[in-house]
Amino acid sequence: MTVDAHHHVWDLSVRDQDWIPEHSPLRRDFTLADLEPEARAAEVTRTVLVQTVTVPEETPEFLALAAAHDLVAGVVGWTDLTRPDIADELARLRALPGGAHLKGIRHQVQGEPDPEWLLRPDVLRGLTALADAGLVYDLVVLPHQLPACAKAAETLPQLTFVLDHLGKPPIASGAREPWASALRALAARPNTAAKLSGLLTEADPASWTTADLRPYTDIAMEAFGPDRLMSGSDWPVCTLAATYAVALHTTAELTAGLSATERTAVHEGTATRVYDL
Repeated sequence: MTVDAHHHVWDLSVRDQDWIPEHSPLRRDFTLADLEPEARAAEVTRTVLVQTVTVPEETPEFLALAAAHDLVAGVVGWTDLTRPDIADELARLRALPGGAHLKGIRHQVQGEPDPEWLLRPDVLRGLTALADAGLVYDLVVLPHQLPACAKAAETLPQLTFVLDHLGKPPIASGAREPWASALRALAARPNTAAKLSGLLTEADPASWTTADLRPYTDIAMEAFGPDRLMSGSDWPVCTLAATYAVALHTTAELTAGLSATERTAVHEGTATRVYDL
């Protein structure tokens, strides 16, 4: 794995991460200085830094980090897709220091009460602006929201949609439906890709095994194929269940049955192409 297509950083002295429970081990700073030695040890040479909170200040900060650190090859930021001047805002972000590293936008759709939030006219207008700007859209959704993702991908074939964490399958319960059918329907759209990321914490963080994850990653591999799958650590959230090295090693185990060419796609090629790294 030379490209880590999904990780975060945060500094609690800059702003709170209000999604982190009060006594969670995640309630401390996680910086690029913390990640860089672990990435080097794992032979990861490029990463995609992904938004965590829906505030406009975070994306410029992440772009500046990317400009200052060779490790970060791309940023998936946040902006309000429904703002009437969305095209101008995207242009403004790209003109900032590090703006060339802006590769995509993400919104915490998983927190939206409307399961068809993505299909609202104002959201579709914003997504169209992303496509016009040559950016991609990361989907952070729950399984019941996957049908709307498929409809959005069908409505906007010119936009690439990247599904984070395989849509958060219910690994801890062992259930596969209706998640699997909804995932396959999304994967049927050629303008979609997905990340093998965030799965350790969808399993039982204290007792997960690779065997727990395999049925879900096998379904994703059959649905998307290696050329539309990419691997991501979801660091530091993964540290609730495993170290950075173990998280990457687990993905390597889950893809060990692929050919060398297919493994290269999952661990490097897909992310490089989709995010134009």
